[in-house]
Amino acid sequence: MPRHAKPLVAKQVETVKYEGKPRKLFDGGGLFLLVLEERKSWRLKYRYGGMERLMVLGTFPEMSLKAAREARAEKRKLLADGREPAREKRAENADKAASTAYTFEAVAREWCDQVHRHQVVEAHAKRNLRRLELHAFPAMGREPIAEITSGFLLDVLQRLQRKGRVETAHRVRTLCGQVFRYAIVQGRAERDVAADLKGALRTAEVQHHAALTDPAQFARLLRAIDSYSGQPSTTAALRLAPFVFVRPGELRSAKWESFDLASGEWDFQPSKGGIAMVTPLPRQAREILEEQYRISGDGDYAFPSSRGRGRPLSENTLNAALSSMGFKGMMTAHGFRAVARTILVEHLNQPVEWVEMQLGHAVRDALGRAYNRTTYLEQRRNMLQRWADYLDHLRESVVALRRDSGDAVSVEPMSTARIGRTKHDL
Repeated sequence: MPRHAKPLVAKQVETVKYEGKPRKLFDGGGLFLLVLEERKSWRLKYRYGGMERLMVLGTFPEMSLKAAREARAEKRKLLADGREPAREKRAENADKAASTAYTFEAVAREWCDQVHRHQVVEAHAKRNLRRLELHAFPAMGREPIAEITSGFLLDVLQRLQRKGRVETAHRVRTLCGQVFRYAIVQGRAERDVAADLKGALRTAEVQHHAALTDPAQFARLLRAIDSYSGQPSTTAALRLAPFVFVRPGELRSAKWESFDLASGEWDFQPSKGGIAMVTPLPRQAREILEEQYRISGDGDYAFPSSRGRGRPLSENTLNAALSSMGFKGMMTAHGFRAVARTILVEHLNQPVEWVEMQLGHAVRDALGRAYNRTTYLEQRRNMLQRWADYLDHLRESVVALRRDSGDAVSVEPMSTARIGRTKHDL
């Protein structure tokens, strides 16, 4: 017999205390309140399949006496229909867990953690996650990813477009497409609705990074860098940038462990994704790095910040240095890539495939396969040495000084035909 023949009252449930051992206060119909030292919880006894079963309904005060009785009635109705309440609850909890795991935000965060951050450098992965947090999650983060339509996504993107954030809208669409494709592979979505929106947004205005692609103008910059007297890491990074023309983030965050100065190679992961990149280092680049190693070789970063060796140069350091030299609006740290791309192809007649590979772009063969990380390695080694020799000659020959007046006079650059030529170029 239960200890209480009469149904419980709310005051009784509220005031009952733990007295050194568990207590059960019965309400009838199998419902009782279990009083433990740390909590009070509602339990339900019932019989199913000839066996006595017990399930937890909730805790007090989160579940009131009235709510517990309503839950009892609901479970009794399930029994009357021949369904087992505990099994139904487990299935409901599993559905809720699956629903939470299948939301756009959950899948997107999983993609960022499991895939994206392994494909790009840390700063780029964080930047893309932040874009999703700001522009995608607030509107559609809680939506089941399989239920998001192209119209819903378009509305999210058009809000950005109406604010004048056209480029951001395109970037978010691209990221969402990657998330949807990941969800398809994981069996959480059936299609990439972002692909339906191709051409649905206005074309973003392309803002090219400022770059001095004219050899005579670039020579002025090279000489300015030679005479620049800034913080050692900044100076070294600026001197190295023209020779290797990698992305600024890849340069400033370079770690010593990725360099093999003995063999003259730099092996790193491109910040925009893709396969790891092997960059041959010309003689001039190795000399700069060997000199810098004597300064920062006892730390992780080749170009540590002046604020502490535990972090690299900040994102704006190189551009600030270029501005301080008088090249604001004419040259950016990213511009070294445009300079190399233009001069190597148009003036030094290097094959576009070699240059694109060195730029870390996705170069593919006729069958659409991406070339591997060492493709054209020897050709690129010779190309970069020729490029470095060309820059040395350019620095010295484009402008001569009149000894009598000291005025600068432009002259034709030395013929590129005999700069750095090797048997591999013939």
